[in-house]
Amino acid sequence: MIVVCGEALIDMIHNGDGTQRAAPGGGPFNTARALARLGVPTAFLGRLSTDAFGRDLAGLLEDDGADLRFATLGPESTTIAVADVDSEGLAEYEFLIQGTSAPNLTPEMLPQGFDANVSALHLGTLGLVLEPMASTLAGLAERESGRRLLMLDPNIRLGLIPEDEYRERLRTVIAQSTIVKASDTDVAWLYPEVDHERAADRLLNEGVRLAVVTLGADGAFGAHRDFRVRVAAPQVEVVDTIGAGDAFGAALLAWLHDQGCLNPELSLEEDELRAALEFACLAAAITCTRAGADPPRRSEMLPG
Repeated sequence: MIVVCGEALIDMIHNGDGTQRAAPGGGPFNTARALARLGVPTAFLGRLSTDAFGRDLAGLLEDDGADLRFATLGPESTTIAVADVDSEGLAEYEFLIQGTSAPNLTPEMLPQGFDANVSALHLGTLGLVLEPMASTLAGLAERESGRRLLMLDPNIRLGLIPEDEYRERLRTVIAQSTIVKASDTDVAWLYPEVDHERAADRLLNEGVRLAVVTLGADGAFGAHRDFRVRVAAPQVEVVDTIGAGDAFGAALLAWLHDQGCLNPELSLEEDELRAALEFACLAAAITCTRAGADPPRRSEMLPG
């Protein structure tokens, strides 16, 4: 089982006519749904509201096959993200978080330990930004590092905490992670003095076993051991990019799960890494062809 840790929230997306629509979201929520849709045993660890939005989020996770045994419920209202989507389908977010559900994940809500069938943890996005959730999950990463594969998707969100504090927290978790999957804009912020290929090398030097940089329409770049792999993205008609990075990360983990590679001493051959990145790029591309975070199911993962 893979446990995905962090936030579930509602994206309020502006329509072209001046109205808004509510869509389920949050990087970890999207990742958990994508993993479950790909047939991987998946659990979501986070704080959900008991309000109508929270019940909807829980229902969607369960409908897709995600386990909620590690989720906790509370009376706080559901966290809201206001998404502006530009003419190219790219989204920017503002967050309404004060007194809401997602940040209110405390250490007491964590399981004291995981069974042996939990082979990997995934965390990132607001999970390492909003308190007390951020400190809770940073502590979980420290506790579980080396025991099972840990994948970090920083999915950086600026303006919510001081940038120096944010960088320090991320670099601490990076050093504890088996895999870091980051966008080119993420690594440009983390390592502004180098390009994305050198940034991937820096991640390996910090102890990461596999560093993957997503490049949008240009595909992805992976660094592992002594080889470097670049793959192209399938060409698709983009509706929007919401959830595409989450689908990519989920599909990467799904490929590793299918091959029995989910362990903290991850070791792949070059052709295996290429196949994993191509599978992940396909999942992201399919997600881009439809509105909102609507990741593909296993039956859709056929190149064509």
